[in-house]
Formats: sequence, C-alpha cells, structure tokens
Amino acid sequence: MTLSFIRSFFVIVSGVVGYYVGTLIEIQNHIAGLEVATMGAMVGCLGALILILLEMQLRSVSVRGLSSVVFGLLLGLFMAKLMSSILGLLPLDPFVVSISEIVLILIFSYLGAVMAMRGKDEFSLIIPYVRFRRQDTREEDILLDTSAIIDGRIYDIYRSRFLNGRLVVPKFVLSELQQLGDSQNDIKRERGRRGMEMLRHMQEDPKVDIRIQDNDVLDGLGADEMLVRTAKMMDARVCTTDFNLDRVAVLQGVETLNINALASAVKAVVLNGEVLTIRLIKEGKESDQAIGFLEDGTMVVVGQARSLIGQVVSVAVTSFLQTQSGKMVFAKIVK
Repeated sequence: MTLSFIRSFFVIVSGVVGYYVGTLIEIQNHIAGLEVATMGAMVGCLGALILILLEMQLRSVSVRGLSSVVFGLLLGLFMAKLMSSILGLLPLDPFVVSISEIVLILIFSYLGAVMAMRGKDEFSLIIPYVRFRRQDTREEDILLDTSAIIDGRIYDIYRSRFLNGRLVVPKFVLSELQQLGDSQNDIKRERGRRGMEMLRHMQEDPKVDIRIQDNDVLDGLGADEMLVRTAKMMDARVCTTDFNLDRVAVLQGVETLNINALASAVKAVVLNGEVLTIRLIKEGKESDQAIGFLEDGTMVVVGQARSLIGQVVSVAVTSFLQTQSGKMVFAKIVK
C-alpha cells in the first residue's frame, strides 16, 4: 500500500464525511437542496488536502524527535498541573485560578517541548530507546565511516569472524557517499560509487549483519563530529581508516577500530639480519636507494641498489621504522 493510495483514500473519506455532516445540518435546519451537503464535501476534501500538505512538509521530523516532543509535553503538563494544584490552595478568585492554569499549561508545555528537542541527542529516557539487555553481555554496534566503507577491507574482516556485532551505517554517511558518487571529480566519483557498491554487497550477504541507521543529529556539525556524537549516544565503536578521526574519537572517549592499525599489526615480523627476496621497482629519496615491497605491502628501502631497479634481489634487513602509516624496513644487498 503506497502513500499515494493512502492519501487519496483519506481525501475521499474526508469528502464523504463532510457530505454526511452537511446532510445532517440540512435535516436539522430544514434546508432544502444539496448546497450545504455539497459545501460540506468540498470543505472535507479541502481540509484533507491541507493536512496532506502539512504532512509532506514534516518529512524531516524523525520518530526520535517526535517522541522527544511528546515526552516534553507530558512533562510540561505534569509541571503545570503541579503548579495549578499549589495555586488552588491559595485564597484566589476562581477566575484568576482558571486563567493561571491556562497560562501555566502553555508556558510549561512550550518549555518542555523545546528542552526535549534541544537535548534529544543525549535523551535516553524515552521508552522506545531504552535498551533492555543482560548485564553480563554486550550488544556491540560498530559504526562505519565513509573511509572504512570505501576501503572495503571491513567486509573481509567481518566475514572472517574477527569482529562480532552489528555493522551500522548512519544515514549522513550514506548521504556523504552519495555526494561523492555525484561529484564532478573523477576520483571522488569513483570512490563514492565503490562505497555504494560495497554497501550493496554487504547487504546482500546473509552472513553480514548490517543496517542503515536513521539518526536525527544536530545540524551544522561536520561528518566526523556527527559520527562521534552518534557513537557516544549508541554506546558503539567507530570503524575507520582516517587517522584524524581515530584520534578525535579516542580523545572524546569513543572506542575505535582502525583498519590500517589492524593491517599493520598482522604484518609479518621482520628481524634484523633476516634475508628477504624482493623486486626493486622504483627509486628512493636518496641518490643510491631503491624501493621494493613485501607481499603484505611493507615498504623496503635498499641502499646502494639504484642500479638494480627492475631486478629481483636478496637483501638483508638492517633496521626498521614504525610510522603512522605502517612499518618501513631498511635493508642492504646481500652479495
């Protein structure tokens, strides 16, 4: 049943109800003809159309925001009733008491709704969002950022069962992927389309527990800040390949899963003096250096080997350096 069918049915029913009300008015007032009944049907249809237009303007209102407003209104009504009961104990004129009750209801209802909307991101007392779970188990949600989705390695990591929990893609991350896919820049457009295709593969795989989270977060924040705020609200971890996002999330008390750090941790251990066989493929920064790579992607810088570029050589490890992007190995030619 589509929204168009529901809206059309609502307009028709409203017109029938308006016609029926107009007929009753004609009978009660002994009015001849069908003018009042026809007018009632027109008023019913017009009112239904106006209500549908208002409903279409409220598309951006989420269930979380609506439930927050409802809770705020209930809290405001409770406070207004409490204050009215206190005023009823005072020797005041009944008219003054009645006016005061109306004013208090308006004031506290407005304040309750506004305060609930402003604090909806940290709001954890609304019944639909209270998590009932055992204290000895933890239901883990893993938020994926744009870089992790485009990278694609999270799919293989999850399938290998090194991660437990549910993968969650916030809606603003999906919007960011869509913007990249529509970009005029070829590289950005390719990255965005790769991310969307990777999401489609994960959703089609029955072994992958993934869903799109429609979070209503504060406007005006950057994607990284929204991701951190959402992770704190959901008590979830953030999976990323972005070094800066990793550091910002950790500083704000959010646990992160950095795929690059994982890849660096599982690389083969290289010891000083170990002999490796690699192909030298390009020049190094220094005049006599050549660079090759191990099978896991580790960069090997070989001294006194520029003339051997393009050849497969045996090298002995002399030292290694751990950087933010991974491990760099220094070696020399084995003669």
